[in-house]
Amino acid sequence: MGERTRILIVDDDESIRKTISTILEENGYKVDTAKDGRQAIEKTEARFYNLALIDIKLPDMEGTELLDKMRDTTPRMVKIIVTGFPSLRNAVEAVNKSADAYLIKPVKIEELLETIRLHLEIQEEERRYNEQTIAAFLETRLLEQKEIATCKIRK
Repeated sequence: MGERTRILIVDDDESIRKTISTILEENGYKVDTAKDGRQAIEKTEARFYNLALIDIKLPDMEGTELLDKMRDTTPRMVKIIVTGFPSLRNAVEAVNKSADAYLIKPVKIEELLETIRLHLEIQEEERRYNEQTIAAFLETRLLEQKEIATCKIRK
């Protein structure tokens, strides 16, 4: 990507936001943070983020509820749930609400960076595929229009 990859960290714990921000910035990512769901929604409405790390327990809503709301503002954003309260129920709910990954706190830095890298690669591959598909469609449509124009001239 031409511009640095943008990541939004959504967590009510300031020390976690700062620690993860520092690690991600040292790895070349552009990082922004939100302390709750409302602030995260405002930020995703204002700018594009490639990826969000979302705590499951936020002061104003569950992280799984935020997944639904973010789907409306940035549907192609990679969304990774990070929780200190793992349960089968919230893991299933996160997956059902389109979480791309589910990590348990305390997260190992290597695991976090690898999960981010993997999902950003997938996102980039999907972007390239979509661009190729659109280009092929436009090329085909242009040929169809030329053929229509040629038929009209012959008549």
